[in-house]
Amino acid sequence: METHNGKKDAQELPKVYEPGEVESRWYGYWMKHQLFHAEVSPEKTPFSMVIPPPNVTGALHIGHAYNNAVQDIYVRFKRLQGYETLWSPGTDHAGIATQTVVDKQIKNEGKDRRQLGRDAFVREVWNHKTKFRDRIISQLQKMGCSCDWDREWFTMDERLSRAVTEVFVHLYEKGLIYKGQYIVNWCPYSQSAISDEEVEYREVNGKLWYFRYPVKDSDESVVVATTRPETMLGDTGVAVNPEDTRYKHLIGKTVVLPIVGREIPLFSDPYVDKEFGTGAVKVTPSHDPNDFQMGKRHQLEFVNIMNPDGTLNKSVPVRYQNLDRFIARKQALEEMEKLGLLVKTEDHVNRVGYSQRGNVPIEPLVSE
Repeated sequence: METHNGKKDAQELPKVYEPGEVESRWYGYWMKHQLFHAEVSPEKTPFSMVIPPPNVTGALHIGHAYNNAVQDIYVRFKRLQGYETLWSPGTDHAGIATQTVVDKQIKNEGKDRRQLGRDAFVREVWNHKTKFRDRIISQLQKMGCSCDWDREWFTMDERLSRAVTEVFVHLYEKGLIYKGQYIVNWCPYSQSAISDEEVEYREVNGKLWYFRYPVKDSDESVVVATTRPETMLGDTGVAVNPEDTRYKHLIGKTVVLPIVGREIPLFSDPYVDKEFGTGAVKVTPSHDPNDFQMGKRHQLEFVNIMNPDGTLNKSVPVRYQNLDRFIARKQALEEMEKLGLLVKTEDHVNRVGYSQRGNVPIEPLVSE
């Protein structure tokens, strides 16, 4: 390249732009001179923003690139406006999701977290965190994110954990949050509650089974339908619509729950659709979100029949204890048929929620 006086320039521009060389050189310059560092200044109006911390479950993807590019544009704009600008970076532990990822990794290596033991498994999780935290920070810096890296945090750092505890205690003492029982989406694979967003609903060709529940001290009975026969072991009521003339004479009476022998109330609730099925529904408050609400309204007993791993616990008859939920389903069907209380079976397309983490059907159950 020639200058205006015809002499060759000492450094010619390369014909092709090399982003790796140019961007890393300039980012290194910015970091060396702490151009992203912020301090409280009496001369400048402060502006601060916390990065939505990426999960250490893996490397960043194109969605993160877009999200952080938009943040970076906004932060740089505020600097140009003269604000003392802080973009505070960090990464998130995403505890349950990270545990699931590490669990799958060690399974691929032919190991099992229960065989490893708690301490060894926790070490595996922390190793995973270190690896992907470093990768995530490197990716953010490669993108040119103008964060104040002197203030980089991990959500389980001791100071942050103390701050979170302090805030929650403060909110609890002010009566703004409370602790109680509620129905959750339980994943038996990861043995944890998952959010609604982590549940995928699939249409499954299943069955609808009709069971006969005898009315106490009577020759009468009510027929209920269910897609999950094993949950009958946790039934604590039978509900009908208050306007359903077929059952008005039975409202307030007691039904004997087959197999278990528990006496449960037959009550009315407008939630029940008298046109669906038989118009009578079994109520399992600890294992169905709608039943949970009815159980609260009518002060029913809450019987949780499930262990964290999807087997049945000691709230069921001994012969059902520790059985997998689907084996218990088969056994309950066989027993109801032998008792002459299985009325009929119909094909039924059911919408079943699956855990994204474990790819297994979720189990609605009551938890703190």
